[in-house]
Order: sequence, then structure tokens, then C-alpha cells
Amino acid sequence: MSDAPPVSAGDGGPDRPPIWSRPERGSRGPAPAHSRDAIVVAAVALADAEGLAAVSMRAVASALGTGAGSLYRYLSSRDDLLDLMTDRVIGELRPYPQAEGDWLDTMVLLGRRQLALFGAHPWLLDVFHRASGVGPESLAWFDNCIRVLEPLPCAVTAKFEAIAMMTGVVSLFARREAAAGAGALNFAGVDLAAYPHLVAAFGQPPVPAPRADLVERTLRSLLTGLLLAGAG
Repeated sequence: MSDAPPVSAGDGGPDRPPIWSRPERGSRGPAPAHSRDAIVVAAVALADAEGLAAVSMRAVASALGTGAGSLYRYLSSRDDLLDLMTDRVIGELRPYPQAEGDWLDTMVLLGRRQLALFGAHPWLLDVFHRASGVGPESLAWFDNCIRVLEPLPCAVTAKFEAIAMMTGVVSLFARREAAAGAGALNFAGVDLAAYPHLVAAFGQPPVPAPRADLVERTLRSLLTGLLLAGAG
């Protein structure tokens, strides 16, 4: 059996209003047995436990003890569900840190919170970039970042770019952590004679580890480079 909803003339298409601006449920049918929020909570729990591929309207309905068809009274498609799931977990970034100290320290803290969020919900890496998933919590987080950066005299476009780049870099770190169990590079049985620069690099004496970890050093370098370069 298909997991798609029945098609009707009023379902709309690409121009359909985003899920955030639509009523929580349709006006037709019996009284609601579940709330939209309960559906999203069940979907997030399923994604956390089994991965994003396990999240279907049928599977979420089963977790709620109902039929898949009943969920279409609240949502038009799985895409709606993914958008709601994305925005809900981004809400876990609250409460935002106060920007009373150094703006760079605050932004690095926000970046670390993003990294922790990706660690708690690995499936978020596959959906957070969807344009349709930019909901109220996503906008609130972005608004907070702009608040933190208000003291800087650089152009607002530079601030937008810095926030976007920070999120992109954090997602790369999250993917690296998720793949950490795949194993390190293994050169066993490889003749490195053809790669003299690698041989020389491996032969360098060890140096003390930097006080700040790679995440912090990267975020600080990225943000200062984008936001302070050329500042008078």
C-alpha cells in the first residue's frame, strides 16, 4: 500500500503555504485524536532511534496507535513532517546565551551548541538545509545571532554570511564526528616513497597540542576573518 495521501483538487503544489501558516488540522473529519505536536514528538523519537529513513507517515501513525490516513488531517505530506521535526529540534538551542560579554565567545558557544544538537539528532544533518524547513525556531536562532553581532560595524551582509558559514562548518565537524567510528587512515602496505611530503610531515617531531580544540580554533578564525577583516 502507498504511504502517500489521497490526492484532491485542493491539495495545492509548490505554491502551497508553508506548514507554519496553515491551521493545525483540517476542518473536515472527526474530532482530532492527536495534536500536531504529539505527531512531531513521535516522529523525532523515531528518527533518533532508527534514523530518518524509518520516519514515514505510516510508521509515525503506528507509534501513535492510529492509521496513516488520520495523520493527513494534520499534515499534507512527509515533507511537512520533516519541516516540523527540523524546527522543533532547533528549538532545543534555547535558552540562548546572553550577549553581555565578548561577541566572539558568545558565537563560539552558539556554534558548540549547534554541534551538540547535531550529535543528539544526527538525522538533522540531512534536513536542516531544506529551504522549506526554515520555521519560527530557525528564524529565532538567526535573529539571536544577529543580536549578538549588533556591536560589530561591518555590513549586515557580512554578518549573514558569517552565520551561514559557521553553521556549515559546524555541520562538517558533526559529520566528521558521526563518521569517527569508520576508522582512521591506514597506510599499511602502501609504499610512501612516491609521496615525499607526506613522509617528511610524518617524520616531524610531535608538538604540544593547542590549548583550544580544533572546533574552537576554526570558529574563532572563521568569524574574525569574515567579520573583522578590513575593519577600521
